[in-house]
Amino acid sequence: MSSHVDPSRTLAVVPPRGRGRLVSAGRAAATRLAVAGALVLALVAAEASAQLGPGTTVVSDLRRPIGLALSNQGNVLVSETGTPTPNSGRLSIVSPGGARRTLLDGLPSGIGDVGDPSGPSGVIIRGRTAYLLIGIGDSALAAPVPGRQLPNPNPSSPIFSSVLAIHFSAAVEKTTAGFTLSQADQEALAAGETVTLSNGGGDSVTIELVADFPDHIPNPLPEFPEIVRSSNPFSLVLVADQLYVTDGGRNLVWKVDVSSGDFAALAEFPTIPNSLFPGVGGPETEAVPTGIAYDDGQLLVTLFRGVPFPPGTSVVLRIDPATGAQEPFITGLKTAIDIVPEPPPAKGSYLVLQHSSGDGPFFPGPGLVLRFPSASAPAETLADCLERPTSMVLDEKTGTIYVAELLTGRLAAFR
Repeated sequence: MSSHVDPSRTLAVVPPRGRGRLVSAGRAAATRLAVAGALVLALVAAEASAQLGPGTTVVSDLRRPIGLALSNQGNVLVSETGTPTPNSGRLSIVSPGGARRTLLDGLPSGIGDVGDPSGPSGVIIRGRTAYLLIGIGDSALAAPVPGRQLPNPNPSSPIFSSVLAIHFSAAVEKTTAGFTLSQADQEALAAGETVTLSNGGGDSVTIELVADFPDHIPNPLPEFPEIVRSSNPFSLVLVADQLYVTDGGRNLVWKVDVSSGDFAALAEFPTIPNSLFPGVGGPETEAVPTGIAYDDGQLLVTLFRGVPFPPGTSVVLRIDPATGAQEPFITGLKTAIDIVPEPPPAKGSYLVLQHSSGDGPFFPGPGLVLRFPSASAPAETLADCLERPTSMVLDEKTGTIYVAELLTGRLAAFR
């Protein structure tokens, strides 16, 4: 039986029990990257090789943040996957000084088959539009077979496993007290309508459904033909008018045309043998693609790997965005979950975020920020004090790296 790991589900405090999808906590087959907190780190300049210390806490009360994006006003957009309450996902604006304001609340979220919230995940921003991924939510339930899933006939939202475009002005970013998406608004988006929200003060935000991936596909067993495998979008990058989306549930990268909403699988990732810890999990370990970046005409994708998360098997792949051809780029990692190419004058070097370190199965050590002077060079450890980080973003103007951390709900800065 393969190990199905899901990045938004494998990163839980409790070790996953089944196969696993992208990285979260719970079972291995549906393991989710529900990283328990958002820690935004600002790291020293790209050239620095010394460790940066524990970082400065920017904010610490986020709702299990997953994704980060930097606006042209210097604010950090943080996607928060939610609380145990359905549809409690949130997109927040956090200033460098630590002030948090809500941009959009009431986003789709739900408690799925591994018992943790799943909702908003990756986010990026171009101009005045934020593209936000919505994860698996509660569209799948635990099956009688450990680590397997059944479709939920009554999910909390009709737009799980989707991409939303959120349009807002600079004035809204600067002053808004927030907007709330209702269940009726979610139904309207699912029907292909554009939703415009107003806060009564003259401010508005417009939301569109860009792409709606299948919530799940058949994945039957002889004794349980109704078992499915769910989609769980985790991270994304925008290149021209194409979005590239990692899906930790399906172990693939989607290519999405922003204008038409058409999408197709660009690259898929096979399982590998579970040879290091054969008594933990199944005989195979899944790929679990997580972070994604664009560098010199190629996509860089981190494979987190699934249960039991054997050290040395997590990698960064380089993928041709036209053909989907893939090759190893950085190897020998453990639970790599994000990658950021550094800008000039450090071009050619890469920051890699590891969800955990250590030699054992699951998550025995702290999360790390590693710097590779080149893809083949030994790594420098910039930070080794993270508790289950999920994503990072680099402010090229200040040399600050922001990192989201699952377990603490913090937003911290390393400079």
